[in-house]
Amino acid sequence: MSKKKIAVLVGSLRKESFNKKIANQLIKLAPDSLELEIVPIGQLPYYNEDLEQNPPTEYVDFRKKIKSVDGFLFVTPEYNRSIPGALKNAFDVGSRPYGQSVWNGKPGAVVSVSIGALGAFGANHIVRQSMVHLNVPMMQQPEAYIGSAHTLFDEKGDLLSEDTRHFLKNYMDAYASWVNNF
Repeated sequence: MSKKKIAVLVGSLRKESFNKKIANQLIKLAPDSLELEIVPIGQLPYYNEDLEQNPPTEYVDFRKKIKSVDGFLFVTPEYNRSIPGALKNAFDVGSRPYGQSVWNGKPGAVVSVSIGALGAFGANHIVRQSMVHLNVPMMQQPEAYIGSAHTLFDEKGDLLSEDTRHFLKNYMDAYASWVNNF
């Protein structure tokens, strides 16, 4: 069986983002059947239909990359009970021009990460809601809400908690099963 290529989109753009640290842990813990790569989204100009006459290189490159993968893993914080603008912008850029969405029909999953106790619960569900419209079937279980993220890492960005490592490993095993049986 060939490896499934998975685009990992991280909603937080901060250099020392807890979301990016979790994304890197998910990549490390993924089964060999998956090939995961973080696809940057911070460079994308805000979506503007007027630009479609001569789309920016960033749009073209992003769409090509997303079209080439077999599935998606979204890792996001919660901003004001929603998702970061950069992540929503990536959804919009990939869904256009109308009728040419690069998201369509590929499996996805979401992990939400927060320093708060709720683990970005609202953002997790908003990603799911957006994916319904983009026709990205989302893994239902297990759900992943990672709270108190500021306590999970050492100064090198490695996980301190074996319980969290075990949870993330089980999550990635379930995700691999989801993608490979899709």
